[in-house]
Amino acid sequence: MEVRNRDRDATPFTTKDGSIIREYLHTSHQSLAEATLAPEQATQRHYHARSEEIYLLLDGTGHMEIDGDERLIGPGDAVLIPPGARHRIAAGPDGVRFLCCCAPPYADEDTYFD
Repeated sequence: MEVRNRDRDATPFTTKDGSIIREYLHTSHQSLAEATLAPEQATQRHYHARSEEIYLLLDGTGHMEIDGDERLIGPGDAVLIPPGARHRIAAGPDGVRFLCCCAPPYADEDTYFD
């Protein structure tokens, strides 16, 4: 059984889109990470050619944009981001923290900018 702990095992790093990530698990089929953005910080608009993503908001609020569709999201909201969909998230005044599940797993080389 593999069990990973946020504080003990998930060392934070910054992704190509600008968010700070703590990756909990990464297998050949999927990855699960926690992402944070500081107040008013936004990721750079991008897409993943292969990976489908699901964001689950834990804390804070943000403006989510997927292919031109924009929505205010908050704790408890889950967002589906299909492969190839251009997206970005902008944190509200308190920042935002969310889980991100990617299948296949997140990879810098599958992150593209316009």
